[in-house]
Amino acid sequence: MNLRPPIEKNDDIELTITALSSEGQGIGRIDGYAVFVPYALAGERVRAHVIKVTSGYAVAKLTDILEKSADRTENTCPSYPKCGGCTLRHLAYPAQLEAKTAQVRDALIRLGKFDAPAVLPCIGMDDPTHYRNKGSFPMGYGESFKVTPGFFAQRSHRLIPVESCEIQSPEVMAVTAVVAEWANMYGIPPYDEYSRTGALRHVMARSSEEGVLALVVTTGRLPHSNELVEALKRSIPRLVGVVHNINSKDTNVILGDKFITLWGNDRLNTRIAGHSFSASMASFLQVNPIQTEKLYGCALEFLSPNGDERVADVYCGVGTMTLMLAEHCAYVTGIECVPAAIADAKANAAKNGISNVEFICDTAESALPTLVEEGMRLDAAVIDPPRKGCERPALDALADSGVERIVYVSCNPATMARDCRVLADRGYELIKAQPVDMFPNTHHVETVCLLSKLNFEHHIEAEVKMESCI
Repeated sequence: MNLRPPIEKNDDIELTITALSSEGQGIGRIDGYAVFVPYALAGERVRAHVIKVTSGYAVAKLTDILEKSADRTENTCPSYPKCGGCTLRHLAYPAQLEAKTAQVRDALIRLGKFDAPAVLPCIGMDDPTHYRNKGSFPMGYGESFKVTPGFFAQRSHRLIPVESCEIQSPEVMAVTAVVAEWANMYGIPPYDEYSRTGALRHVMARSSEEGVLALVVTTGRLPHSNELVEALKRSIPRLVGVVHNINSKDTNVILGDKFITLWGNDRLNTRIAGHSFSASMASFLQVNPIQTEKLYGCALEFLSPNGDERVADVYCGVGTMTLMLAEHCAYVTGIECVPAAIADAKANAAKNGISNVEFICDTAESALPTLVEEGMRLDAAVIDPPRKGCERPALDALADSGVERIVYVSCNPATMARDCRVLADRGYELIKAQPVDMFPNTHHVETVCLLSKLNFEHHIEAEVKMESCI
């Protein structure tokens, strides 16, 4: 029998927030019926205006805080919360870390069906500001019909102009400002996805200790490109290159297939875990270099190599973790389906003088079953899939290989919990999970999980000291 919700759309309600959702929304209940209130915090008594009602839950807009949480903090970002980039800037940072630890634990219990997972406290940052080394900004019209960079508001493609950002590198923001000024000076119109008119779609920039790489995405040719290059060179002292990308497709995908180097280099050098890497704008790198060191260090500690292991690094990207593992293992096989990333990975291995690695350009769900069928011996595996998690054939192939230890690195607790359950049902025990805050002031969290094969002769003890691995 379907029960009618106790509230209706456009109702003004008062309720107590008892928890945070996995997306950072406050959750309260009216007669047991769940109400999600963005920007409300656990422990607060609030007023809210109901904007959506379903059979199972409602969403309401926060209108007043009657009783404020001690963990609420003052917002200092002029773009928050309109821009949609951050979701937890109103929550004190220590409480953010506690919430992310709870988010990982809840996913493993509720979705992964683990009884009492050993989840270590989330590893945070000393300074959780200006940590992003890469930014991508759609361009559009702002006030006075001027071209401006921005972000899309949550769950929409409505552009919110953004001139400053407290989680982005200042150099990244400087690139966007220069491009906007250039576009206004020379009358370069931004792309309108509804009318499919205009030229300037996105501005991307990536920074490292080695410099800044700028990329401009348009629908076709780039007029006044020389003037743009000179403007960027004048304003960005550490600029190493300017790249033009052409994307004329009617799609939400940011980058097209064609790249044109306008000046300098089309790759940016950086150092990760003691190795030198070169990556193009199309290749994936973690956006928080300080926390990346902690994340990779945790993965290596969980793996605990003795030097004799043959290891698979699945979803290896440009080889950042592959090369680190190669220094501690006998041989590492990196698997990645993006050709540009594999090309970068091979070049990075050669650049660092590391030869005990190989790279395979294929999907994990195709490559792993083939390698296992061909008799490849694996002692351990590191898997770092995209947000959607692993495809089942990849997980089954790992289990079929008899690999003794699996280190699972994830940016999505829900798919991580699902995949860990698959591996648990195939004979692996979840030993521990370590959340790492790669994305302060947002609800996102990275996690490293250790799984050990139950019949492994030297099975890792399940009694784990609850302390950080870093």
